[in-house]
Amino acid sequence: MRHRSEPVFTSDRPLLEVDLDAIVANRRLLMDLAPSAEVAGVLKADGYGLGAVQVAGALAADGCQTFFVATSDEALALRQSQPDARIFLLGGPGWGAERELAQARILPALNDPSQLARWRATAADLGRRLPAAIQLDTGMCRLGFDAKDLGDLDLEGIDLVLVLSHLGVADEPGHPLNETQHQAFQAMRALLPAAPASLAASSGILLGKRFHFDLVRPGIALYGAQPVADRPVALKPVVRLMVRVIQVHDVEAPGTVGYGATHQVARGTRIATLPIGYADGLLRAAGGRITVKVAGMDVPVVGRISMDLVTIDVTALDGQVRPGTPVEVLAGAGAVDRYAAAAGTIPYELLVRLGSRIERRYVGGGA
Repeated sequence: MRHRSEPVFTSDRPLLEVDLDAIVANRRLLMDLAPSAEVAGVLKADGYGLGAVQVAGALAADGCQTFFVATSDEALALRQSQPDARIFLLGGPGWGAERELAQARILPALNDPSQLARWRATAADLGRRLPAAIQLDTGMCRLGFDAKDLGDLDLEGIDLVLVLSHLGVADEPGHPLNETQHQAFQAMRALLPAAPASLAASSGILLGKRFHFDLVRPGIALYGAQPVADRPVALKPVVRLMVRVIQVHDVEAPGTVGYGATHQVARGTRIATLPIGYADGLLRAAGGRITVKVAGMDVPVVGRISMDLVTIDVTALDGQVRPGTPVEVLAGAGAVDRYAAAAGTIPYELLVRLGSRIERRYVGGGA
């Protein structure tokens, strides 16, 4: 990952560097793992919190022309920067947005008979056929047509361009539901007109060629986090989250740090305060369980993470830390995975929670 050795801060805000070249490299690695399938890019939740427009631009420049988003607003916003891309809308056409989506050439995943009826009505109203995907519920009971709905499905006015489903436990390769869903997908898509098929997202790619079909839809793997914890692949780290120390306390008498007095300190301890907290997406549950890097050394986060502040123990750095000293909160391979595990959550949640108070800076990808 190509970063300046010392971050250049332009304000007192935390700084998130996003390496667009690393995202491109991760997609190329996934292309090697799924050589018979098209590798799309999933840009839900503003590119997993990292910037959908910027991520799409870098991927498109490297040849990616198919993207997936979750909501109508996301699809329409992405169309502004990607006029020629195929943009699939996983949640289906939003109520009242059908005509605007059709005019913007968005490809909705139709998930139930009501969405299909609304898209057919839009096609009739516009006097032309409209392309769409059909999503199948093969065992997650979230989105998608049930098998009972497929026997008399009326696709008049619809050009079927993709049939897809989603795996519920692909991050557990030995789980029997993976094979159950694979078999259900094969049986259900046989009831539809022939069309390209997609079943695997990031974790599903690692299940092997049988799950790849015509198109795979990686999300978290593009952004550098491991899709399967015990089967790591050589993904490049994408994010580097940094902040500057705003205060240093030289402890003169035994005491405690932060809310709840959960961490005790002895005389001679040095505590540095960072202007970042759970309002910025640092999950409170990770307090006392993670480290950050200062001058290349791992130092512990101590006490509770509060809304705007984090405290770290810099005693071992022997006076090197002062206000303005840069601190890496997330950096390097596996950092996002380790932080998420310490907080009892998943990398997806950590990335999408990184808040608007954090300045984004893009490196690589022509940035």
